[in-house]
Amino acid sequence: MNGVQQFPDFVTGLTEAALPFPSAKGWFMTGEGKQVAFIEFSETTDVAEHSHQEQWELVLAGSVRLVVEGQAMEYQAGDNFFIPAGAPHSAKVSAGYKAVIIFNEPARYAAK
Repeated sequence: MNGVQQFPDFVTGLTEAALPFPSAKGWFMTGEGKQVAFIEFSETTDVAEHSHQEQWELVLAGSVRLVVEGQAMEYQAGDNFFIPAGAPHSAKVSAGYKAVIIFNEPARYAAK
């Protein structure tokens, strides 16, 4: 098996995130000044360049081509990466992508 097939009910029972991508679904929990998000994409999606507070992401399934401050890297299931606060970054996320993301800000995503 390559990666997580689906998030369990106790994850999808969390607060649903209002995401700016029609092909993405996500759920989150907030505490200790952080937000932990569980995200999945059903279609390959381009994420435009943006920046925010620190982000650490663990890839559970699929792949992502990430460009941070002009440096491109490819990450697969089992990989993780860190994006520093304020670093401009963009991505091409594969269909079937799933990840757990920890943001160093409690309100990165709003509730849907």
